[in-house]
Amino acid sequence: MSAARLDVLWSPSHINQFLTFGTEISLYKADRITHGQVVTGSKALAQGLIRLSDDTTATLLSTNTDIQYMKCVAWYPKKEPEFLLAVGQANGRVVLTSFGQDGAHDQYGLIGKEFVPRHARQCNSLAWHPNESNMLAAGLDKYRSDSSVLVWDINAKYIADSANSPDKSRIHRDSVGSGEGPSMVSKPLVELGASETALSLAWFTHESKTLLVGMNNKFLKIFDLRDVSRPVNVALTKAVYGVAIDPHVDTRIASYVEGQVSIWDTRVFEKPVLTLTEQRHIAKIAWSPTRYGLLGISCKDSPVVKLYDIQHSGVGGDDYEPAIIERSVQACGEESLSSFAWHPTHENRMMIITTKGNMTDLTVFERISLSWSPHSSITWACGKRLHHMTAHPTCTAEDDISIKMKRRARNGYGLQTDQISRNADMAPEDSDIRTLWHWLDLVRGLRDEGKIRTVGKGGFKYHGVKSVIKGETNMAGVCMKSDLHYGTLAAGVDKRTIVHTYRSEDRSRALQLCGWNFEKEFRALEDHLERLEGEGEYERAAAIALFNLKIRRAIQTLNKGATSAAHSEDAGDLNLNVVAMALSGYTDEKNTLWREMCGSLRTQLGHPYLRAMFAFLTEEAEGFQDVLNESGLFIQDRVAFACTFLPDGRLVEYLDELTCEMVKKGNLEGILLTGLTKDGIDLLENYVNSTADVQTACLAMVQACPSDVSKDTRVQQWIESYRSLLDSWRFWHQRAQFDVHRNLIDPAVKPPQQVFVSCNFCGKSVSSNMLASGRARGRPMGMRYGSPQKSKISSCPGCRKPLPRCALCLMNMGTASGTNHAAKPNKEEKQDYSKEAKQNKFGSWFTWCQTCEHGGHADHMMEWFRDHTECPVTACHCKCMSLDSVGTVTSAEETIVK
Repeated sequence: MSAARLDVLWSPSHINQFLTFGTEISLYKADRITHGQVVTGSKALAQGLIRLSDDTTATLLSTNTDIQYMKCVAWYPKKEPEFLLAVGQANGRVVLTSFGQDGAHDQYGLIGKEFVPRHARQCNSLAWHPNESNMLAAGLDKYRSDSSVLVWDINAKYIADSANSPDKSRIHRDSVGSGEGPSMVSKPLVELGASETALSLAWFTHESKTLLVGMNNKFLKIFDLRDVSRPVNVALTKAVYGVAIDPHVDTRIASYVEGQVSIWDTRVFEKPVLTLTEQRHIAKIAWSPTRYGLLGISCKDSPVVKLYDIQHSGVGGDDYEPAIIERSVQACGEESLSSFAWHPTHENRMMIITTKGNMTDLTVFERISLSWSPHSSITWACGKRLHHMTAHPTCTAEDDISIKMKRRARNGYGLQTDQISRNADMAPEDSDIRTLWHWLDLVRGLRDEGKIRTVGKGGFKYHGVKSVIKGETNMAGVCMKSDLHYGTLAAGVDKRTIVHTYRSEDRSRALQLCGWNFEKEFRALEDHLERLEGEGEYERAAAIALFNLKIRRAIQTLNKGATSAAHSEDAGDLNLNVVAMALSGYTDEKNTLWREMCGSLRTQLGHPYLRAMFAFLTEEAEGFQDVLNESGLFIQDRVAFACTFLPDGRLVEYLDELTCEMVKKGNLEGILLTGLTKDGIDLLENYVNSTADVQTACLAMVQACPSDVSKDTRVQQWIESYRSLLDSWRFWHQRAQFDVHRNLIDPAVKPPQQVFVSCNFCGKSVSSNMLASGRARGRPMGMRYGSPQKSKISSCPGCRKPLPRCALCLMNMGTASGTNHAAKPNKEEKQDYSKEAKQNKFGSWFTWCQTCEHGGHADHMMEWFRDHTECPVTACHCKCMSLDSVGTVTSAEETIVK
C-alpha cells in the first residue's frame, strides 16, 4: 500500500500559520528570523525549529491523528471558529475537526460533527463557500441512483443516531452544540449529479451560489443552486481534475487531465481558450490569490513548479494568439515535489512540500522590466508597486549622450544654414564635433568663393583629401603628378637650408581643405597665425610657421607665448623662450652638438607641436615619420604637412593608412580625409556605434544631399531615427524645422500630401488636379478657375461623378456657398465686400462630422449650429457640434477670423 500524498494549506485567516496533511494533520507557525539572528541546523533542532528559508523558520504547534483514511482537507474560510477543518474520508464522510479541542470546549458546537452520505464511497473534493461560510460542498464517487455532489449546511439541526440507517423515523430534532456526542447529519442542503462521479469542484467567488464541478471524466458543469434542475453551462472535455477559478476573474477557469492544463472562459465554454502541455502528469494547479492571471502547476516526480503568467488568453472571438510568460521555480534541488500552496495575502509567496516531507517557504521574485523614458527617467514595476526615478536636473558636462542631444536639439543644433560653423558652438565640450562643423563650413565657404568645384551630376559633393589626391575629383580621373620645389629654411643670414617640397593642383586643393590656403594669398598665412595667437595656441602657430619654412616667424610666436604666459601667470609652458633660443641655433649639419641636444630635449617636451617642430628640424631622412605619427597634432595639420613634404607614392600610402585608422576608430576628424562619401559613412557608422550620437551623424549627412551617398540605407536610418527621437521628446517644432532644413537642401525629399478629400467612387483626391497646376488651358469647363463669384468644380476630376451635396443648400461640394457673390459692390460697400469675400473663401469649404459623416459648406454649418444642436439631415440625431474638440463656436465671424 502506497503512502498518502502529502499536501499543504495556508491558513485563510492567520497569515503565519499553515498545515500539512497526509496520514495526519500538522499545524505549523512560520516566523521571520530577526535581523542579526543566526539559526544553524543544530540550534534549530535544539529549539524545535524547522528551517523553511534563509529568513523564515517553522514551529510545530499541534498534530491531529484522530481521523483516518483522509482524502482531502478544506480550511474554514473565516477567522471564527478558529482552526476549523473539514476532512473528507475514503468512506464519503465529511468530518469537522480542529486542533487541541473537543466538543465540550467547542462554543459553536461544530467540532466532531459528521456529514454522512446515504451510501459509502470515496470523497474526492471539498470546498467551502467563500462568502456563505456555512455551506460546504463535497464531491463523491459514483453510486447508482444517488447524487455525487452534496452541499451541506454545517448549521443543520437534523441529527441522526446512525449514519448507516437512512430511516427518517429515527431522526430527531436537537440543538447544535448540545454536547451529547458526535452529531451525524445525513440530510444535505442540495444534491446534484445523480448517478455521476464528481472528481473536483470549486465555488465561484463573485457569483452567489454558483458551483463548478468536473464530472465523469468528460464534463465540466456549472450549477446554480437556486435552480438545480439542470446545469447552467456544460463543456465536453476530459480535463475535469483540479478545477480552479481565478479569484480575480470569475470567468477564467483552469482544469487538467494527465499532462495537459486547459484554460477556459465561461463566456465561450465550448472549448478551452488556451492549452498548456507538460511532460509529466500533473499533480496540482492553483491560481495565485495576489497576482492577476498567475497559475502555478506542479507535476508528479518533478522538482519544479511551473508558473504561467497569462497576459492574454484569447477571450471571445479574438483572432490573435494568446500571450503567456512561462517560468520555472526549483527551490528544493532535485527532490520531487508533492504539493504547493499560495499564501492568501503575501504577494508571490508559496509553501512547497516534497514527497519526503521537507518544506520550503519561497517568494517568487517578479521579473522586473525597465521602461526608459525619452526624458531621461526610468520606470519599473515590481509586483504591485510602480517605481519611478528621474535624472537629476543639474547634470551638465558628464551627461548621458541622450541629454546632450536633447539640449543641442532645443538650441537648434545642425540647423544653422547661414554659417555652418555656428553649430560647433552648441557642442563646446566635444572637440571632434567642433572640428567636423568647422570643416563643413570651410568647404562651403570655398565653394561659395569658387575655389573648389563639384564633379559629375547632382549637387555639391563634400570630397575629402584622399579623393582629391587620388584624382577621383578631377574630370580625367588621373592621379596627380607633382612638381619638386626647393624651399629655403633660414634662421639667420648665413644659415640657410634647402628643403624639398611638392606642388600640384590637387595638392593645392587638398591644402585648401586643410585650411592651409597660403600659396596664392600673401596675407593668408599671417592672418592664420595671428588668429591662432589670439586664441592662445602659440605652440601650434609656431609649428605651422615652421612647416611653412618661416623659422624666424616661429621664433617670434614662441617669444610672444612666453611673454603672455609670464604676464598672466597662466599654467602654460614657461619654457617657450628656451625653445625659441634652441630654434635660433638651427643648423643643417648632421653631426653637431645642437642636433644632439635638441634630440634629447624633444623627448622631454610635453606639448606635441613643440615635439613636432624639433622632429622636423632634426629629421635625417625625408620620411618625417616622427612628425606624421605625432597623434597630438590636429589631423588637418598632419595631412597638410604630408601634402607639402611627401612625394606622390608615399603621400598616397600615408593617406590610405591614416584614413583606415580614422574610419576604424570612428574619429570625426577623419572626415577631412574621407569627406561625406562612402568612406565617410563607414566612419560615421563606427562613430555612432561607439557614442550613440545619431544626431551629429544625421545632421552632417544631410549636408551631403542631394547625392548618391545620401541615399545609403544607413543614412536614411539615421535620419528617420533622429526624426523619431525628436518626436519622442515632443520637439514638434524642432522636427518640423529639421524637415524644412532638409527639404531646402534636397527638394526631392519633400513628403507627399498625406491628408486629402477623396472621392467616394474612385478614391482619388478631388483637388489633386487643381493643386497640380494653376493653368486652366486644356481643362474641362467645369474645372477652370474663374472669379470668386463663379461656381467651381462640382464633380470628381478623376471619375467625373458628382461630389456630395451640402445638407442645407443642397449644392454640390466645390460650389460657392452663396454669400454675396451675385452682385459687384459699389464704392460705399467696397470695404464690406472685401471682408465678405475673405469670409466667402473659407465659407465655401466643405466640412463634415466624423461621427455621422454628414456635412456641408462651413458657413452654412456654423449658421445652423448657432441655433440647433442636432445634425441638419432628417432623421439624424447626432449632436455634431458638441463632439467638436475645439469647443462651441460663438459666432461665424470670430471663427473665420481665427
